[in-house]
Amino acid sequence: MTIEIVRVPVLSDNYVWLVHEPVSKETAVVDPAVAEPVLEAARERGWKITQIWNTHWHPDHIGGNDAIKAATGCRVSGPAREQAKIATLDVSLDEGDHVRLGDVVGDVIDVPAHTAGHIAIHLPGEGAVFVGDTLFAMGCGRLFEGTAEQMFDNMVRLSHLPEETRVYCAHEYTQSNGRYALVAEPDNADIARRMDEVNAARARGDATVPTTIALERATNPFMRARSVEQLAERRTAKDNF
Repeated sequence: MTIEIVRVPVLSDNYVWLVHEPVSKETAVVDPAVAEPVLEAARERGWKITQIWNTHWHPDHIGGNDAIKAATGCRVSGPAREQAKIATLDVSLDEGDHVRLGDVVGDVIDVPAHTAGHIAIHLPGEGAVFVGDTLFAMGCGRLFEGTAEQMFDNMVRLSHLPEETRVYCAHEYTQSNGRYALVAEPDNADIARRMDEVNAARARGDATVPTTIALERATNPFMRARSVEQLAERRTAKDNF
């Protein structure tokens, strides 16, 4: 991996990601919920923020846009279908578009369901994907503006990424998701084993993300759903869990 990715914990359970490319010295911020902790994390490392990548319009993903843009003059890129809800947007992104950080190129993937225009950004050369609130460790996003069919398609598409791909989601939901996963697939030994690791990590105060596509294939009940109907049933059950 040529880039450096830094986790910035904010609010109660959000993760903002700083993505730094050392040759160009460009730094992108992914889904800044707030500004100051992100600006401070960049200052501590001597990094200049040149871009913001938004995966969707929710306030806990764009709340820091204004202040970071004002402080750095950075360019804001985000989903074309949500541009009306992201006032700071400079570059609209849709399926097949690309972002660039120095010589590192990211592919834009449409993953609607959590919101109508949600996108993910896959950096194939770096083995990383930023998924916002679409895919979580052992979970998926709620269906606020989309359908189970869309989320099922998202899970299938993401599951086809190389298994070693690191998945950078935007929340520390793993322990809660895992409790449901144990109920959804009680005979899945991989889930039980992973939950032991997750519980130990959280007891130490450690983060549980990024995860990997391989780990999600083995332990995520939504990625493992065999049909739209099963995903819908599991999403409803998790909403009421």
